[in-house]
Amino acid sequence: MSRPIVVIPCCSKIIGGLRFDVAGRKYSAAVAEVAECQPLLMPLGPSMADIGAVLEIADGILLPGSLSNVEPVHYSDEEPIDPETIDRDRDALTLPLIRTAVERKLPIFAICRGFQEFNVALGGTLYQAVHAVDGHNDHREPTAEDYDVKFGPQHKVSLSGELKSWVGEDQITVNSLHWQGIKKLAEPLIAEAFAEDGLVEAVRAPGGNPFSLGVQWHPEWRPHTNPTSIALFRRFGEAARGKSA
Repeated sequence: MSRPIVVIPCCSKIIGGLRFDVAGRKYSAAVAEVAECQPLLMPLGPSMADIGAVLEIADGILLPGSLSNVEPVHYSDEEPIDPETIDRDRDALTLPLIRTAVERKLPIFAICRGFQEFNVALGGTLYQAVHAVDGHNDHREPTAEDYDVKFGPQHKVSLSGELKSWVGEDQITVNSLHWQGIKKLAEPLIAEAFAEDGLVEAVRAPGGNPFSLGVQWHPEWRPHTNPTSIALFRRFGEAARGKSA
């Protein structure tokens, strides 16, 4: 029996003077090993972004994290704080992809940058620099070179709604590390996790979708060792299998 196909949009990156479509291995590995689905990377660029064709074969969409940020033009009239972090090719693909996937009730798992894209695509706004906003903590990653430290537990979040029932806990500790964060929640979305400073850390799209979740943290990092990551990726995989049945 074939595994369900989970499409993972790439980022655009210059390597050695040439442009590459890239995606972190940890995302595709979590899809393959924990969700037990077949990851399929989706390249960027206007000539390659046939969303209709992709969604014909996709059983789920995973929106990965990235070093890049959503360009502010999509949610405000602000100038980008750091223009070098903008990835217009990814924005051009993922924002319409999200809207179409939500309309079709396709399973979506949005992580970090993907979580922010999820909110922007449906009409929400972002803080470009959460650490510069009065009343919010510094959510940026530690400066340590050790990735187990960078992606280690950072702070607690309180859970509610369906996410709370899926995880089976009122509160968990997450490895949330980011500059941007939700300023105004998109009207269709439901907030189901909050950091200690009140920042939204997880959202869910209503409307009968068995799995349409965005999280600000990184469940793809060493997912086999984290009960919450296991629960979320397995539920995402089950939703994708249901779609492909």
